Amino acid sequence: MSSFRRLLPLSLLLALVVPTTAGARIPIRVGIGDQDASMFSQSLFQRAKFQRVRYFIAWNAIDSPTALQNADTFIETARANHFSVLLHISTDDYTIKKAKLPSVAQYRSKVGALVRRYRAMGVKEFGAWNEVNHASQPTYRSPARAADFFRVMYQLVKPSCPSCGVVALDVLDQTGVERYMTSFYRHLSATYRRRATIVGIHNYGDVNRKRTTFTRNIIHITHRYNKQTKIWFTETGGLVKFGRSFPCSTTRAASRLNNMFSLARTYRTAGVQRIYIYSWQGPGCQARFDAGLVGPTGAARRGYNTVRRQLSNYLR
Repeated sequence: MSSFRRLLPLSLLLALVVPTTAGARIPIRVGIGDQDASMFSQSLFQRAKFQRVRYFIAWNAIDSPTALQNADTFIETARANHFSVLLHISTDDYTIKKAKLPSVAQYRSKVGALVRRYRAMGVKEFGAWNEVNHASQPTYRSPARAADFFRVMYQLVKPSCPSCGVVALDVLDQTGVERYMTSFYRHLSATYRRRATIVGIHNYGDVNRKRTTFTRNIIHITHRYNKQTKIWFTETGGLVKFGRSFPCSTTRAASRLNNMFSLARTYRTAGVQRIYIYSWQGPGCQARFDAGLVGPTGAARRGYNTVRRQLSNYLR
């Protein structure tokens, strides 16, 4: 053993004898999505020690002083507290099947202005379009346009910042997602398929219905076109309330959050790198949708405690 040690470089000897705490953790980074900057000042939020947040913004927010002010406040607060921000482009009208689909030229102009504004504030990760296959988004029938938007976003971000990240495609785990993705990839050139290195999944269905079907299928199709693509759960979580399908229950939501972590572990070797839990603060059970870790008054729910227990096993 002594002669073996003499032949080893010092760095390797140190690696043998010094344990690494990070190495004991599951190599998936956990962040959170929310739209309200007030969460950064809440003691429960600070105790969770997140380091990554996700914020979505309307594609034409550059024309709205209110939208810009809200985004500025969130991003400035996040950056001041040393958070990495994923900024995701989204619709300006969530009415089902009513939003107007912007042209590629409009996207380049309006989104380009947003990219320049928030790159200057330190944002290094952008999503081309949020949840493209859902009927609340104008891209839901236009996978080709979603592909065009990714190509433009890549051109806006990567040449001036090679280390920046672009979420090429961001999909909800619903029926028809496989067909949508196939059309998306077929519209991309071989070059841009190679450049589509991050795909986002909103897998509320799999997480809350205790299945793996759509997450597995989405990853399979992604790797059919680019085996190197990494997977981020860009929006996921335990549903406290969602319409009639999921009546109000913080106990069920906490249990489903365990499913979320389990699903990420299951597909870690298939490229899952990140989880962005949605959301921090829920509006309460009078709302149609609530997936908050804390309630409307800021009090911890069971899901918060579940996440705190799980976080010790993961990277931030």
